[in-house]
Amino acid sequence: MSAGVARYHPFAVVLHWLTALLVVVAVPLGAVLHELPRVPSTFAYYNLHKGLGATVFFVMVLRLAWRWRHPAPAPLPGPAWQRQAAAATHALLYALLLAVPLVGWLASQAGGHPLVWFGVLPLPAPVPVDKALNEALHRVHSVLAWSLTGLVGLHVAAALKHRLLDHDAVLSRMGFGRRTAR
Repeated sequence: MSAGVARYHPFAVVLHWLTALLVVVAVPLGAVLHELPRVPSTFAYYNLHKGLGATVFFVMVLRLAWRWRHPAPAPLPGPAWQRQAAAATHALLYALLLAVPLVGWLASQAGGHPLVWFGVLPLPAPVPVDKALNEALHRVHSVLAWSLTGLVGLHVAAALKHRLLDHDAVLSRMGFGRRTAR
């Protein structure tokens, strides 16, 4: 791998890996929540899932604001189809990383379960309590979350392909270490 490859800014790297960590915890937790009884002893798991989801949303807003002011380094050379697939995947990842927690928050509010971020910050209730809306939003949340899971799998597979098969510098651009000029 070339030491002269332009890397992402360290703050962008931290936000990327923070998002990854949050998703790796929140998504599996959400996948098992519907198996748990809705009793007071399990409410902490629901609140943890909602707090993690809200954090993903806030981190993604911060990531978008950062990206707006600090563009990503230029793509590495490669086939046009790979650059186009990477751009589409990243756009869908960003959209889903915003949509999944947003729809989950709306579903929770519609179910009469306000979101209080880690028990500290109550978030506004933008929708009324409505059982039918709650059920519909939960279905959408689930479909979006599974779509996100598949897309994250594709993203990881592509990164591993670049590292293990292509032996190029794509993966190192989002790692920690020295950064070169763009």
